[in-house]
Amino acid sequence: MCTEDEARGKLKSLKITNGEITQIEFVPAGVPDFGLAFPLEPLPEHCRVCVRMSPEGDSNILIEVWMPLTNWNSNFLGTGNGGHAGTMNRLSLINGIRRGYATANTDMGTAPDPDMLIGKPERWVDFGYRATHLMTVVAKEIIQAFYGRAPKFSYFTGGSTGGQQGLMEAQRYPEDYNGILVMAPANNRTHLHIAFIWNWLALTQNPDAGFDEQQAATVTEQILVHYGAEGGCIPGDHFFAQPDRITVNTDIFKDGKLLNDEQIRAMQIIYNGPVNPVTGERIFAPVVVPGSERFPLGLSAQSDKDEFAKSFLYLFRWIFGKDYDFTKFDFNRDVDFVDEQLAPILNANSADLHDYKNAGGKIIMLHGTADPIIPYTDSLQYYERVIEAQNGLENTQSFFRYFIIPGLAHVFDGPGVQDIGIGIRATPKDREHDALTALSAWVEEGIAPERLLPVAFKDGSIVNGFILDEYEYERPVYAYPSMAVYKSGDPNQLAHYSKEKHIISNLPKPALKYLN
Repeated sequence: MCTEDEARGKLKSLKITNGEITQIEFVPAGVPDFGLAFPLEPLPEHCRVCVRMSPEGDSNILIEVWMPLTNWNSNFLGTGNGGHAGTMNRLSLINGIRRGYATANTDMGTAPDPDMLIGKPERWVDFGYRATHLMTVVAKEIIQAFYGRAPKFSYFTGGSTGGQQGLMEAQRYPEDYNGILVMAPANNRTHLHIAFIWNWLALTQNPDAGFDEQQAATVTEQILVHYGAEGGCIPGDHFFAQPDRITVNTDIFKDGKLLNDEQIRAMQIIYNGPVNPVTGERIFAPVVVPGSERFPLGLSAQSDKDEFAKSFLYLFRWIFGKDYDFTKFDFNRDVDFVDEQLAPILNANSADLHDYKNAGGKIIMLHGTADPIIPYTDSLQYYERVIEAQNGLENTQSFFRYFIIPGLAHVFDGPGVQDIGIGIRATPKDREHDALTALSAWVEEGIAPERLLPVAFKDGSIVNGFILDEYEYERPVYAYPSMAVYKSGDPNQLAHYSKEKHIISNLPKPALKYLN
């Protein structure tokens, strides 16, 4: 390892195409003060390098690379973002640096506000795929300059928008990463956001249709009572293992006490999911999965007319304008216009992963059954399309494995297990409890993941996972189409589950034209 002055000199002399290093900081070991709502563990001393890139027009991409000064594991970790990004994902950077990775993140070019992208197609490209790829290229150049050698292996991990980023990397830039961990991917981006409009209209156009947190929680409890056994709910649990087996009959709410007629009508629309009113073709899967109604980003959040529109409908403003009236959205003609403008840029829907497979890459994809904002049924259908493109499950599982996590909400947290590898202190960092460790074992040692053990924390609180150095219980999950089936006894004992094959079929599938 060179001295600090030598390292600064090497980094300052680095020429970055269409960009520049704006800051080089040597950060001492210690607990960072990021103003988060939970305590963080000390970070190792590291070098923080900030980069600004302008590859085209008004592009303004920010990138950070954190590199440990000691105990570097010789590998690189690219990390994803969430929502419309616009900031650095510090938790992902923290997770990577603590594990010994040289770690990078990008704001995806959307700072300081997603409305800055209105009428700026070059910045749509940045958000869609360019920022993540440039982050990867630049980070590797910085690592080479800093350590004097390239990373041995390169990994990417991300959930939600980060999941879209990961799949986009595999589809467009198969040489960038040896392994990619994808969680709850927003890969069918335009149609997912069209589904957000669908739900938002159902919940906000009539003032009596919206839900508060207590009503949403009661809805979930009622559904669990009526459909628990059918949906694979183990006695004592408050979530479904197989909500895809359930078709909710909203008549169960017509007792005149729980919901009014407008709320029931909204739920019918939401459970049906978005369809083209002219052709009858399905646009996207129903977003709110039975049993997920009460969780963060569920019915209550989607009932917040102003905040939900600001946070989740931003990409429509990019093409329709800042003052666009979402109540005028046409689920026939406007869908086609949105796809024409944005689908080729934002959607990571291609099932052709032959180049990534041929490059030796490995993918692990995870999705929770209690996700109220991106349904696991969509990522499952993407996986099925990959199986078809690979001419069978065996060919697919040789490089790509998919795990459905009962009771996990959106990327983390939820009514069941709450973590499988986002960096929470209490989660063991072995290859069954931690998906990133499982991925590195597959890439570096050829050990394909058969079973994962996501964990739940004391009192069902993810904050306790950060504070306490222990978890309360774990549950087994197997690579799809296998699943863990509960037999009897204590559900928190692994011996009380068997591994069985369970192919999920008869899901409402979008029309082919909405998979572009």
